[in-house]
Amino acid sequence: MNIAKKILAAAIATTAFSAPALAQDAAFQLPEQCTASSTTGGMDHSSMGHGNQSVGMGSGMMDMMGMGGVDLDAMPEHVQENMRRMMITMPAMHEGMMSEDADVAFACGMIAHHQGAIDMAQVLLEHGDDEQMIELAGEIIAAQVGEIDRMTTWLAESAN
Repeated sequence: MNIAKKILAAAIATTAFSAPALAQDAAFQLPEQCTASSTTGGMDHSSMGHGNQSVGMGSGMMDMMGMGGVDLDAMPEHVQENMRRMMITMPAMHEGMMSEDADVAFACGMIAHHQGAIDMAQVLLEHGDDEQMIELAGEIIAAQVGEIDRMTTWLAESAN
């Protein structure tokens, strides 16, 4: 990759990292319209690892993904980080899709889904070596942040 592409990838990644959608360390939150319109009246994700993330993966979520009994501590750091972040966005995606309104369910589920893509790209930027994948990760972050912003704006303006 030439120097111009490296600079572009770094600029995209730097810009994207400053976006509010990337505040994964501060616990990902769906927009208010996603939890207020849920048919479940709010879900307790503690059994799926959505509670205290510093304690580790929820055994219920690990079993659900066919990973029951897997020793994540023995896995590479990037695997552990991807799994930690997925434990946050997967339950949020499920919760978001529970709205009785199809448009709201789509937007809410996709916000969490896109955050998962951003998280995976961030982990690649932190641990990856291949220049093509690093460039792609930066592009994915920029695209997903824009789409999250669009859906969040739509929810604020249109969701009941």
